[in-house]
Order: sequence, then structure tokens, then C-alpha cells
Amino acid sequence: MILNTGSRTDIPAYYSDWFYNRIKEGYVFARNPYYPTQITKYLLSPDVIDIIVFCTKNPYPMLDRISLLSSFDMFWFVTITPYEKDIEPYVPPKELVIKYFHKLSDLIGKERISWRYDPIFITDKYSVNYHIEQFHQMAKKISGYTEQCVVSFIDLYEKTKRNFYGIHTVTNTEQEKLVAAFSEIAKENRLQIHLCCESADLVRDNVDADGCMSKAVLEKALGCRLNVPQKKMARTECSCLLGADIGAYNTCGHGCLYCYANYSKETVMQNRKMHHPASPLLIGEVSENDVIKPAEQKSWKNGQLDFFDLL
Repeated sequence: MILNTGSRTDIPAYYSDWFYNRIKEGYVFARNPYYPTQITKYLLSPDVIDIIVFCTKNPYPMLDRISLLSSFDMFWFVTITPYEKDIEPYVPPKELVIKYFHKLSDLIGKERISWRYDPIFITDKYSVNYHIEQFHQMAKKISGYTEQCVVSFIDLYEKTKRNFYGIHTVTNTEQEKLVAAFSEIAKENRLQIHLCCESADLVRDNVDADGCMSKAVLEKALGCRLNVPQKKMARTECSCLLGADIGAYNTCGHGCLYCYANYSKETVMQNRKMHHPASPLLIGEVSENDVIKPAEQKSWKNGQLDFFDLL
């Protein structure tokens, strides 16, 4: 199975102590965000977890103890965007995150880390030409430390529109211009671009629309095939394997205006006050009304990939 940590919050940046405590204890609880009294228990064992997927804007708090994860396979998405404090008020400076990216790549291997340049939105300040220039500069610094980059355009969820007043969708013309330029830059820097939930009309030689955390991406990282059970995907337009997430919404402290996972600053502050590093739950404790059920867990690995599969 695949254990996800990053669709709801940024565990490496804000909850690394808690995560390493759960690794030591050998299990973790995840509260259902839609049915709060339902809790799923996941065993944290490499016998049943084929890969742990992280998604973060700051991997630094995890790096000095990453040897504690040596028995697990991992895949990391690190988001590095060109936005400043007006958009991402509590994200570390990009220069530092790129250094952390380099170190993480050296520790786990460039085939197990991906750069996320998303979400893209357009304003007078963050123009199409600005994005092209910034993508070019970042790609040169990241080249050699990963083989792939995830690109997507902003989705206007209701929470996003409320917290990011006046933002609008990126037009088809703007998308085409950006992807065409990014494709050429990516070629120069030996990067494959994975579009995240975007139109197949944007596909190029080194740009696909097959998903950023797809079965193929994770198989290549693992070097083996995965027999993934057939089930309804989390999003109909997306082939990514997004289930089994141990995070919680309304808990990320980065404060990004475009965030889909936070309702409001006040809600995040309240939830973070309920975090206890020793609890099996990311936020709060188990109550007498909670129902805890063990997850159905088994390995999906099935044989090594051959040489041509890895190309």
C-alpha cells in the first residue's frame, strides 16, 4: 500500500517530531475529515507499506533524522514557487528550500524526489513572463537533483476564492504559452514535466498529463511493479493514488493564500493548539465516542521492472 502524508497538511515542515514518534511506535491514527468520530489505524511497517509519500514546502525538519526511515521506501514532492511573502507568508526563503532539496536528493536519490512548481496564477506582479524567468532560474539550480517537475494551474475552490480575493483562473492562451516555454527549459535541464489535473491539449514531448503521483511514477521510483487495487479515484480527472492520508485539514502553518486545505487562519491556530507530539492523532486525542478501525493493509509490490520500463 501507499501511505500519504501531504494532501491535507505539511507534516515535514510542522509535525516532524510527531511523525518520527509514530514511526517509533509503529502505528498512526487518522481521523476521517467528513465523519469525525471514525478513526483509521495504520500500521507503520515496511511489510505492508510499499512507499511513504511526502509533500512539503520545507523538508528541513526531517533531514537530520531521516535515517529512522531507512527501512521504508519514500517519495518526496517539494514545492518551490516564485511567490513572495505577500502570497506565502511563512514559507522559508526559496534559496534555502533549494539547498534543502539538494540535501534531500543526495540522501534518498534523485529518482525519488520531484519538484512542484504549483499552483500557477497570474497577476500584474506574477506575470506570464515573470513565471517563465523564475522557472528558468529554478530549473537550472535544481537540475541534476531530480528528474521531474510537477506543474499545475490554480483551482478556484471556494476556500481559495475567499482567502485570496480577486484571484482568477489562468486562461488557455496563458497556459499554452507557459507550458511551451517550460517544456523547452525542462529539456535543457533534463526534466520531465507532469501536469497535475490539466488538459491533454498541453502535452508535449517532455510534458505529460498522466498525473504527478501516478502508479507509473511510483513504480519507477521503487523499481518494481505495483498491483494497485481497482477502486474509484479521489478525483475523476486524476490518476494519482491519493488515498490513505494521515494528515488533517486546517493544520498547515504556511498561510499560503491559494491553499485549498485551510479554511481560515483562526481555524488553523485553534487546531495547532490541540496538537500533541505523543498523540497517535495529528490533532487532539481519542475520545470515548470515537470508533477505531484497522486499515486493510498489504503490500502491492509484484516483481521488478525491466530496463525498458525504467526509460
